[in-house]
Amino acid sequence: MAPPRRRSASEALTWKQAPLAPVVLVRGAESVLADRALERIAGLVREHAAAGGSPQVEQTVLEADTYESGQLDMVASPSLFAEPRHIVVTAVESAGDAFITDGLAYLDRAGDQVEDVTLVLRHAKGNRGKKLLDAVAARYPVVQCDPIKRDADKAAFVAEEFRDAGRRATSAAVQTLVEAVGSDLRELAAAARQLIADTAGSITPDVVDRYYGGRVEATGFRVADTAIAGDGTAAVTLLRHALSTGVDPVLLVAALAMKVRTLAKVAAGRSRGATAAELGLAPWQLDRARRELRGWTPEGLATAIAAVADADAQVKGAGRDPEFAVERAVLTVAQARHG
Repeated sequence: MAPPRRRSASEALTWKQAPLAPVVLVRGAESVLADRALERIAGLVREHAAAGGSPQVEQTVLEADTYESGQLDMVASPSLFAEPRHIVVTAVESAGDAFITDGLAYLDRAGDQVEDVTLVLRHAKGNRGKKLLDAVAARYPVVQCDPIKRDADKAAFVAEEFRDAGRRATSAAVQTLVEAVGSDLRELAAAARQLIADTAGSITPDVVDRYYGGRVEATGFRVADTAIAGDGTAAVTLLRHALSTGVDPVLLVAALAMKVRTLAKVAAGRSRGATAAELGLAPWQLDRARRELRGWTPEGLATAIAAVADADAQVKGAGRDPEFAVERAVLTVAQARHG
């Protein structure tokens, strides 16, 4: 294998690009993507070993936060049967001095070709062990697994899950799934896998509703959508159902705030013809927000924003009845659409 070339921080790889190398740093707080990177590298190690005539790989997991001096050298030493070794070190963000010292010493000895040992460092967040991280990044690949926070990025993630499986999913279906399942990437990935495994043909909103419709009804997103549409009665009905099924008032206000902020952002950018990318939205989100803005005035949006801000303060400790605060905000937003 050719020596990995020197990489700059801007050249960090995605989990799908995680390579086979003597040392790889998997960095970032998105555990789903990091797990996939680790699985991909382990698979490449097995393939490389098999191609070299070694059907077995000795895999060891070390925890950097409980590491004891000398462990890395011990597990990297040749085994009795001369099997290739694949070492994964977790919790590097909490590493003690012993691991950082041994890790730096190991890098001084490591070569630039995959032979008998591969080492993967998993660092979730922070700058603990910066000297070690910088030393790895100067010579070896870095796989970046940052959290996916924006709705547009979550939708892109789900759409890619379907594409990778060779399945067609409409943008509306992707949107429905994101709203139904919520913000947790692991749950989104599992939901996409279930639809891929249990259905055939194109994935449409009806297909998603068949599997996750009940969850959609109980989420803050559906409450927010209904309030934004100006249907106060239906919005309050959905809100009470959501509360009765255990949805936290804080999450309900957060969903309402997200919808109102999106409308305000699109309204502000409408006069200058702002694109979806400029607004930090997916194209389908921009199209939907433009449709939802019909019936809204600047004064109505200002009223809605103020109501949501007040509710946010109430549910986070400023008020005694969080559920009443959310309900009042939902009704105010619904009424503001026609204001």
